[in-house]
Amino acid sequence: MRNSIERALNVLMHDGLVVYPTDTLYGLGGDALSDEAILKVFEAKGREYYKPISIAVSDPDMIGAVAYVDEMAEEFIDEFLPGPVTVILPARKIISARLTAGTKKIGIRYPDHEIALELISRFDSPITATSANLSGGPDPVSIELCNVPYDCAINAGPLPGICSTVVDLEFREIIRAGVDIESIAAFLSRWSC
Repeated sequence: MRNSIERALNVLMHDGLVVYPTDTLYGLGGDALSDEAILKVFEAKGREYYKPISIAVSDPDMIGAVAYVDEMAEEFIDEFLPGPVTVILPARKIISARLTAGTKKIGIRYPDHEIALELISRFDSPITATSANLSGGPDPVSIELCNVPYDCAINAGPLPGICSTVVDLEFREIIRAGVDIESIAAFLSRWSC
């Protein structure tokens, strides 16, 4: 596993694409601060440019570096992350408009997976967090289902294939229901008053 992570780091540093495990599915990772890598992700997936792409981080400080985090968002992050939740926050200028698709918001994953966290932490920068499949294809719960072009893969065996909950923390609304939906809904209702 150590060699796979080293290879993946080298690929990320050269604007290449890496398949990596998360607590939900295999992700397709590229340097989220590199326009060249971002374009490669869109091309690999056959994804339309008007659809935003989320990023993955390794700690709350990295979230604060790429997005504006208010008191409620900070409390949400403390309670639910790391875990299978994508938080949508207002993006800082460091984030490419390509990733936000012009919305000025960024989806952020802070996965509860040791390999993903080590990879991102050692890269010391966010990476893209879109699923490692062609747009509309089957969920990549195993390396064999990762049907996109990539330069390196970290195989961690079968993954749970659960759906992450997507939450817009600026507007305090659930965009897509997934894991832990009841607790998340209860949290948001406490802040709606």
